[in-house]
Amino acid sequence: MRYRVAGSIAIGIFGLLVAQPYGQQPPPAQPGQGVQVGVPGGGQGRGRGAGPTPNPGQGAAPGGGRRGRGPAGPAPRNVNGRVLLQGATPGEKGVWLPDGVVTTSFTNAAEIPFQPWAKALYEDRQTHRLEPHARCKPSGAARQVQTPYGVEFVELRELQRIYVFDNGGPPTWRTVYMDGRTHPDTIAPSYYGHSIGWWEGDTLLIDTTGYNEDFWLDRGGTPHTKGLHTLERFTRTDAATIRYELTIDDPNTFTKPWGGSFNLRWEAGTELFEYVCQEQNYAGELMVGASVETGKVDRSSLIVP
Repeated sequence: MRYRVAGSIAIGIFGLLVAQPYGQQPPPAQPGQGVQVGVPGGGQGRGRGAGPTPNPGQGAAPGGGRRGRGPAGPAPRNVNGRVLLQGATPGEKGVWLPDGVVTTSFTNAAEIPFQPWAKALYEDRQTHRLEPHARCKPSGAARQVQTPYGVEFVELRELQRIYVFDNGGPPTWRTVYMDGRTHPDTIAPSYYGHSIGWWEGDTLLIDTTGYNEDFWLDRGGTPHTKGLHTLERFTRTDAATIRYELTIDDPNTFTKPWGGSFNLRWEAGTELFEYVCQEQNYAGELMVGASVETGKVDRSSLIVP
């Protein structure tokens, strides 16, 4: 119930946020470049339905490319020349959908440097759909931007913050502090952790720590611990594409820092909506374990953990 209430609050806050003067924001303050987690490395679902709603003169192609009548136009910018993460004006609606990796890990699982226990847990998660996100729990890092219902970025110059709204499960949002602060010495673990951000050219960098262990790192079931530290890069390469890169450092789970990347594609004319998670429990049959004898997933049980 508290997530439904949170959803209503999120919708109300979002209505207030988008009314801000979007196209006239100066570049926010940038903190020192002392936060590094590792070296970022480098999937095809279609998001919702048959694919995106193309912008005029554009069409989407798998892998972040374009099909149809030519390439996407340049990324929109504010009056100071800095790239915008949404439309050119507050009235231009749209969401960012994952261009691939909708139901998988965001990189090749064979290349993930798992600790032995983490690999065993990852493999167990391949046999069922007991994902917390499917049971209305928020999800941080790559899992947030892998939602097939899209995400929106809302920048508030006065507050020096960026909000990342997502849908299709828990209607929640993430706060990114852009005022130059550092992470506090003590952080209460949470689904989204504590995020600080800054700009490097057309790339928004988000450094996050303080995660809890109650979500999957991506839709493929990659595990993590409270020691997780991430560095995300959102680079808007044109009007229709954001390149998402994620660097992961969690010595408790992995033998070394590692990362991956995929594209987000712009779906014009779409807004986030009020999503009631698990209404009438239609997804209940997806959350039953696997049969060891047959190797097939048993969907017959009426009991959902």
